[in-house]
Amino acid sequence: MRPAALLMAALLCLGTAGCRRVDPPATAMAAAPASAPAAPAAVPFPYAEAGIAELQAAMERGETSSHALVQSYLARIVELDRNGPALNSVIALNPLARNEAATLDAERAAGKLRGPLHGIPILLKDNIDATPMATTAGSLALAGFRPAEDAFLVRRLREAGAVILGKTNLSEWANFRSTRSSSGWSSVGGQTRNPYALDRSPCGSSSGTAVAVAANLAVAGIGTETDGSILCPAAVNGLVGLKPTVGLVSRSGIVPISPSQDTAGPMARSVADVALLLAAIAGRDPADPVTADNRVLATFDYAARLRTANLRGVRIGLLRDKLAISPEVEAATREAMEALRQAGAVVIETSIPTEGQWNDDERIVLLTEFRPALERYLQQRNAPVLTLDGLIDYNRRHATEAMPLFGQELFEQAAARAGLASPEYIAARTRARRLAGPEGIDAALRADTLDVLVAPTTGVAWKIDPANGDRFPGAGYGAAAVAGYPSLTVPMGHSNGLPLGLAFIGPAWSEARLLEIGHAYEQLTQARRPPSFPATIDGSTPAQ
Repeated sequence: MRPAALLMAALLCLGTAGCRRVDPPATAMAAAPASAPAAPAAVPFPYAEAGIAELQAAMERGETSSHALVQSYLARIVELDRNGPALNSVIALNPLARNEAATLDAERAAGKLRGPLHGIPILLKDNIDATPMATTAGSLALAGFRPAEDAFLVRRLREAGAVILGKTNLSEWANFRSTRSSSGWSSVGGQTRNPYALDRSPCGSSSGTAVAVAANLAVAGIGTETDGSILCPAAVNGLVGLKPTVGLVSRSGIVPISPSQDTAGPMARSVADVALLLAAIAGRDPADPVTADNRVLATFDYAARLRTANLRGVRIGLLRDKLAISPEVEAATREAMEALRQAGAVVIETSIPTEGQWNDDERIVLLTEFRPALERYLQQRNAPVLTLDGLIDYNRRHATEAMPLFGQELFEQAAARAGLASPEYIAARTRARRLAGPEGIDAALRADTLDVLVAPTTGVAWKIDPANGDRFPGAGYGAAAVAGYPSLTVPMGHSNGLPLGLAFIGPAWSEARLLEIGHAYEQLTQARRPPSFPATIDGSTPAQ
């Protein structure tokens, strides 16, 4: 998500009903500062930093099982998410997770393996439907709302053998309710905390997924993005996050903001795990017509491409105008570019010729598309509130609980917009995609015959400020979000202990190439470090 002004949108939500809560009540969390004492796990976690392939091999050797993994991650959630540092990232647990794991273990014993995700525990952002859990988008208006069927991508994950461990907290309505919201806060789940400094923002809107995966509360997770909601939280929580090309992954069964820009995507501690998850969730879905233009086979083996990945001869365009985020971010980016050059890459400073010219049009697109897309979702799934006007009224009538920190300005602005037949909207949508895509990213790549564009993903995590909302430092991924093109963030380094990410941006349908380059960079630098849950950090790091 881009947690700035009117565009704080990044498809996030939380689900609770039907599952055991693992976070404190929202009323207790709403105005609480992120100052819980740090408390690392009393016993070393046996699966700390373990990836999908490593755990799969351990299950094959009989050293562990899916059921044992689920039990261990559930215990760690209780220890670190509800207690200890109280990260507050997991909003609900799947009451059937143990049974699902046991079934998958029985299949393994019988010689049936569904693939590399067989038995792997995964967390989902709570704007993604997954039975029998609720889908709330973090809103009290949807508390107890249980969709009757899984989202398309959840069906694909389950068919691939993944165990849905639970749902994660998010910025309420994916940061598309207010112009001054606090990333990672929802009226259902309260405030999620950054595990690298509990008083710092987790960014959003896929805040809970990022924090949970960073803290080893699951092997990996799924987030959603409209503009930065995967990349920003992944970057500030030391993760790899991929926003796919719009149309590669189905959006059916996901609470929407904008059909033009929405997508789900994988978040993990390594590029290899992101590649495995992407292969599982990508595919054509009759219920989401945009996937009909999917030019990548659903069975594409992204992980196989990583085995021969290298940087020699790769032409990389550094977006120089993105380096002004802060001096420490610029220094880390320059260091990353030098590492790429030493590995044989060619780095050229460049810029997107139309940078920022799409901002006003993007605002029109998001505000106009939100109402019809959301109401279609609510009505198709028989939600307890069926219209945007009904949600606005609910929030007004329950303002003390639903809006204790900020209002619903974006809801109200979206409700006042003309419909999808509006000439202003049609022109804005066409212009935004053209300026960000063919005349933006594509033009920059073509000008210097580049393979990929790179920029710092965002700045260091800012301090949580419930009274004033986010103080967002800027980002390098906006063009990809508006164009509907893919973007990948990979850990780049740290500033006073706070993670920094490097964003890789390519043309439409270039996920495989981005993953190859990102993987080669990741193996070169090994920049990820697990969090230690400090209550705060040395005050020398700017608050941004």
